[in-house]
Amino acid sequence: MPEQYNAALDWLQRYPHLYTLVCLGLLVLGAWLASWLVKHLLVRTLVRALRSTALGQDPSLKDVNIIRRLANIVPALILSVGVKLVPELPDALVEIVRNVCGAFIVLTIALALGGCLTLANTLYQRRADAHLRPIKGYIQVSKIVLYAVTTILIIATLIDRSPLILLSGLGAMAAVLMLIFQDTLLSLVASVQISSNDLIRVGDWVEMPTLSADGDVTDIALHTVQIQNFDKTITTVPTKRFLTDPFKNYRGMRESGGRRIKRSVLIDQSSVHFLDGEESRRLHRFSLLDDYLTKKAEELAAWNQKLEERGKEPVNTRRVTNIGSFRAYVERYLRSHPGVHQHMTLLVRQLSPTSDGLPLEVYCFTNTTVWAQYESIQSDIFDHLLAILPEFGLRVFQHPSGNDFQAVMKAR
Repeated sequence: MPEQYNAALDWLQRYPHLYTLVCLGLLVLGAWLASWLVKHLLVRTLVRALRSTALGQDPSLKDVNIIRRLANIVPALILSVGVKLVPELPDALVEIVRNVCGAFIVLTIALALGGCLTLANTLYQRRADAHLRPIKGYIQVSKIVLYAVTTILIIATLIDRSPLILLSGLGAMAAVLMLIFQDTLLSLVASVQISSNDLIRVGDWVEMPTLSADGDVTDIALHTVQIQNFDKTITTVPTKRFLTDPFKNYRGMRESGGRRIKRSVLIDQSSVHFLDGEESRRLHRFSLLDDYLTKKAEELAAWNQKLEERGKEPVNTRRVTNIGSFRAYVERYLRSHPGVHQHMTLLVRQLSPTSDGLPLEVYCFTNTTVWAQYESIQSDIFDHLLAILPEFGLRVFQHPSGNDFQAVMKAR
C-alpha cells in the first residue's frame, strides 16, 4: 500500500498542475467532510440535548442558531491552514484565500455574539419586572457597536492591514460619508428601528395626517414606504418620517376583533321632561325597558316615601325622566344587538350640553373590523335610535332650514 501511494505521488508530481488540482480537491473535500461531521454529529447532539431542557422548547429561540453558526468556523479554519500546504499555488492566491477565510470567521463569530445578545434579551423579558426596566434599547446599541467593529475587522482582514490604520482614517472619511449619504443613513436607522420595534408591516392600515396618508401599507423599502389610500391613490412617505411624525396604526384594532363606535345623537333640550303616568305606562310596552322602569319606580318610591316622612315638600321628590329612560333603552338595545361586541367597553353617556343640543353619546365596539360591515352595523343602530326617539317624547336637534323659514312666513 505505501508503495502504491508513493508511485501515485511520483506520477502526480510529474504533472504539477494536476497535482495542484488534486490537492485542492482533497482540501475542499476535507473541509466539507469536517463541516458535515461537526454539523450532523456534534451540533445535532448539542441541539437535541438543548431541546430536552425548558430553554430549548421555547418557540422564540428557534431562530437563534448560535451553535450552528459557530460550527461554520471549522471548515474555514481547515481551508485557511490547508491552503498553505497545497503545492505550486501562487502566494497571492494563498493570501486571498486566507484573508477571505479570516473575514468569514470574524463574521461568523459576530453573528453568534449577536445571537447571544438576542438570547439574553429574550431571557430577560421573562422576568416579571422586565417591563419596568427594558434592556432592548441597550441590546440594540450593543449590536450596532458589535457590527460596526465587525465591519472594520472584516475590511482589515481582507486587505491584510491593521485595524488601527482604518480607524485613523475613519474620522476624516466619516464627515464626508455622512454628508453624502445623509438621507441613506437616516433611512437605514429608521428602517432598523421600524423593524426592531415592529412599528409597521406590509398590510397594516396606517394614518398619517401630516402627509394626508390614510390607507394600507403596500411596500416598505429603505428610503420610502408606499401607502395605498382608500381612494386608490398612492402616497410615498420617507421612511424616516415614521420616527419623526405622529401616525396611527390600526393593527391593534384588527387584531382585537372589534372596531369602535363613538357617535352622538344631538337631542333638543326643550323636549326633555319628567314622565307622567300615561307616558310611563306606554313605555312599559318596550320589553327592553320593562324591568328598568319597574326597578326605577321602586327605587324612587322608597326615596320619596322617606322624603314625605320627614315633611319635605312634594316638589323635591324624584321622578323618572324621558331622557334617562331613553338612555337606559339605548344601553339595553346595544346589549341585545347581534353586531355589538359584548366583551368590550359599552356605555351610553351624556356629554356637556351645547348650543346644538344635548349630545347623547354611544360608545361601543362592533364584533367585526371589516369596513363595510362596520358601517352597516353603525348605521343600523342609529337608524333605530333616530326613529324611536319620538316614542320617548324627545326630538333631534337641528338648525332651521330654508323650508322652516318659509313655513313661518306663510303662517304669518
